[in-house]
Amino acid sequence: MAKLKQEELLKAVEEMSVLELSEFVKALEEKFGVSAAMMAAPAGGAGGASAAPAEAVEEQTVFNVVIASGGANKIAVIKAVRELVPTLGLADAKALVDTAPKEVLTAVNKKTAEEAKVKLTAAGATVELK
Repeated sequence: MAKLKQEELLKAVEEMSVLELSEFVKALEEKFGVSAAMMAAPAGGAGGASAAPAEAVEEQTVFNVVIASGGANKIAVIKAVRELVPTLGLADAKALVDTAPKEVLTAVNKKTAEEAKVKLTAAGATVELK
């Protein structure tokens, strides 16, 4: 029976969008007090330390999109935030923009992060990728 639940869970994860997966990972981290980034770091660092010199820096592949400032046209920025995170209501998106610096997207790939930065910057926000 446990195997059936595991298969159902894997199927549900498989059908999630990148944004939904990001929110799911964040919820798991909060619920269990762990960090997916901390868990992945030892595995990646162990092989690279012996094979590459200390000066070699691995290219960052996972980014957090942070609004540093909402800018002058906050309405446009709020709309852009809601497009990027459709699960946010209007009040939540407004609060996020008003209380900048705030994280909009967590643990997304480079392409998604760059697209989000372009969209938010075009709306008037100051955005950082971390």
